[in-house]
Amino acid sequence: MAKTYIRVDDRLIHGQTIVAWCPTLSIKEIIAIDDESAKNPVLKSIMTMGVPSTYKTHIVTTEEAKKILEQESSVNRLVIVKFPGKLDEIKEEIESAELIILGNLAKRADTIHKVSGATGIFYLSDNDVSIIDSVVSKGTEVCFQQLPSTTKTSWEAFKKSI
Repeated sequence: MAKTYIRVDDRLIHGQTIVAWCPTLSIKEIIAIDDESAKNPVLKSIMTMGVPSTYKTHIVTTEEAKKILEQESSVNRLVIVKFPGKLDEIKEEIESAELIILGNLAKRADTIHKVSGATGIFYLSDNDVSIIDSVVSKGTEVCFQQLPSTTKTSWEAFKKSI
């Protein structure tokens, strides 16, 4: 059965996605969800420029993503969103996700939690934490991990540190 993985990475599709994550997770379909990027042909072109044709790639709005994710898939999917807040908007469509990987999360005006270590530096707001807690409470595994070859920090370990 095909699996769906979620990556929260404010860069959306980039080299690490294609070179490291997709092969490691046996991904065949990439779904980047960002309303602004989906409506901008230049941004879409830049993001897909380095994506091999072996991957079915979508850069879509939240509503378009919901329609795609409602459909059964026969291949592993990687759903990428910029910020944890998007997880709340697509929570029903990602309930069966295998894993949520928190990747690059730059500092924003509302971020007060900083996670740093061998896996990188991640910034979260109280709202981000609340949203991810909600996802975890439904049984989905969440971790911080920059690359598949770097240390994985569990959500539980992060929660103990705040």
